[in-house]
Amino acid sequence: MPPSLQDFFRQYPKIALGFSGGVDSAYLLSAGLTCGADIRPYFIRTPFQPEFELEDARRLASLLHVPLTVLEYDILSEPAVTANPPDRCYHCKRALFRLLTRRAAADGYTVLLDGTNASDQADDRPGMRAICELQVRSPLRECGLTKAQIRQLSKEAGLFTWDKPAYACLATRIPAGTPIAASVLSRIEQAENRLTALGFSDFRVRVYHDAARIQLPQAQLPQAVALRDTVLKELKPFFDTILLDMEVRP
Repeated sequence: MPPSLQDFFRQYPKIALGFSGGVDSAYLLSAGLTCGADIRPYFIRTPFQPEFELEDARRLASLLHVPLTVLEYDILSEPAVTANPPDRCYHCKRALFRLLTRRAAADGYTVLLDGTNASDQADDRPGMRAICELQVRSPLRECGLTKAQIRQLSKEAGLFTWDKPAYACLATRIPAGTPIAASVLSRIEQAENRLTALGFSDFRVRVYHDAARIQLPQAQLPQAVALRDTVLKELKPFFDTILLDMEVRP
């Protein structure tokens, strides 16, 4: 049987956490505190993270009464990242967690955690290769906790993140092989903010030949059609062409 989180934190009572404000890292932070661990969360602010992720991270840290360390990093200064190859996530995660490792060590934390869970498949996640190479520990994965279990445990713990939709960084909206520019990331973020304000959720605005390709859950497609004129008005400041993808968002 895999160890429990209590066993893990008993073995590693002083740890640093790469904290995103998402479901997994939020629960891991809460569990570590509940187990009495000295766990310090670090959020890296880059052009790949929308502002609401930092707001959620700060809100959760405040509710759990733990200080949040926010590090600023220009990930677009990494040529291997901005070139946007198929394994971009490997280069990105490696750069970010090397930064975290150095900062955490300077603060006296020699063990670094991330929120990878048992539902994450290593064979299709280049970022997990970087995490393994840097010897970052993933307690949720090591303890066999799936995404569904983490949501349920988060709900029981009273965490507002329990039903937060899965969110991939803004760079995933740009096709592999297309260089990433800060201006495009900003346009994507603003377009997604406008759709959120219209009541849409768990969607993506992807770049397709410089057009905005909106991917929605199936249940929200009729709403998009009904609000066609409003959607066009809201997104036109950022993209000349707006497309609605009839495939269900993966």
